[in-house]
Amino acid sequence: MEESTAHSPLWHYDERRQIGTDYSSQQEIEAYDLRMQQIRDVPSEIREVLDLLDLQPDHTLLELGCGTAEFSLAAAGHCSRVIAADISGPMLEYARNKAQARGVQNVEFVQAGFLTYRHQGRPLEAVVSQLALHHLPDFWKQVALNRIFDMLKEGGQFYLRDVVYSFPVRNYGQFFQEFLNSMSREGQPPQDIVRHIRDEYSTQHWVLEGMMARAGFLIDQVDHKNGFIATYHCTRV
Repeated sequence: MEESTAHSPLWHYDERRQIGTDYSSQQEIEAYDLRMQQIRDVPSEIREVLDLLDLQPDHTLLELGCGTAEFSLAAAGHCSRVIAADISGPMLEYARNKAQARGVQNVEFVQAGFLTYRHQGRPLEAVVSQLALHHLPDFWKQVALNRIFDMLKEGGQFYLRDVVYSFPVRNYGQFFQEFLNSMSREGQPPQDIVRHIRDEYSTQHWVLEGMMARAGFLIDQVDHKNGFIATYHCTRV
């Protein structure tokens, strides 16, 4: 596993700050991985992204905030090289062990985040990030999107899936309570969602879409789900 060696000034945002749930042990990470498989249709989500990206055998893909690397390992069968980056050392250790168990050899694991990953080599064909960008405050989201744009080749693709608010803000109290109630009925731990709403940096859809445009991206496709989740398929033009 490679590690980012970039040195940041004192005023730079520290991505190592733990805002969300702290998964520090392999047992906690394994339980998280299994829970995600139970409450989400992960194979279907992966197929959806891969169909959009249409990766070719000579392509290189970067996943930022790869977590347990389920997507990166699947993408490895569709292109020559995958770079799986995450700020969490324990997550990467778990992901690397998963890759070894599955015999996947064309995934490189890098301990770095949106603001610290330093790309080397030719520009990327694709960058993917799922449920991770919300860890950054809005100013640093813009910095991250600019950096992603700069890593891509012309015509390169960016796929983002994250918690993005698209509901009427005047009704935020009612919306959040109804959303929490619906998640509880589906068996998802409400405390995780409460912590996210209270402590993390999810933003409104029009803010994020403006940031993407300012970074230089063309938004080819957007899908807002339940006022809480959004997916974006973008192109560097």
